[in-house]
Amino acid sequence: MSKRHSQKYKLDRRMGENIWGRSKSPVNNRPYGPGQHGQRRAGKLSDFGLQLRAKQKLKGYYGNITEKQFKRTYVEAQRRKGNTAENLIALLESRLDAIVYRAKFVPTVFAARQFVNHGHVKVNGKRVNIPSYRVKAGDVIEVRERSRSMALVLEALGSPERDVPDYIDLDPKAMTATFTRAPEFNEVPYPVKMEPNLVVEFYSS
Repeated sequence: MSKRHSQKYKLDRRMGENIWGRSKSPVNNRPYGPGQHGQRRAGKLSDFGLQLRAKQKLKGYYGNITEKQFKRTYVEAQRRKGNTAENLIALLESRLDAIVYRAKFVPTVFAARQFVNHGHVKVNGKRVNIPSYRVKAGDVIEVRERSRSMALVLEALGSPERDVPDYIDLDPKAMTATFTRAPEFNEVPYPVKMEPNLVVEFYSS
């Protein structure tokens, strides 16, 4: 098993939830933590424990984001006007790798990061290979022509496992997606409950 798959499944097991809503998640068969003590009843978490768990779950959902990157995104969300929790979600969803995943060009957020890194994606006609690149409303993301026949892409686009959210206008034939606007938290199709308000409490405490 690759390191990427190992990390992905480890997070699912640790949280006891199918974070990405995938049919292959080990939590579907083993809804308890990893290790020899995984089936023990979990003790009640403190407020800090709940906040930390919410932060780890949200950060983990977006793939291999480092703590430094995630904290920087939070600081930017706090700096902006309006609700910090809503701003945080909007910033995370405007990452290029997140949009590539939402548009179903790839099957997982981990694959999205690698797909962008390897230069398979263009933004407004120019190749961008930075997964954390912040996409603006109206930007058009497309799969490079030479990459459109990749089995990974064709399989993901044809998968019924996920729906494309309303804030992304997808043209599956042209393999282009327009990021129409930054979403509100309740519009983001998380398969499990996310609590960005607890993430804000974690960093502000």
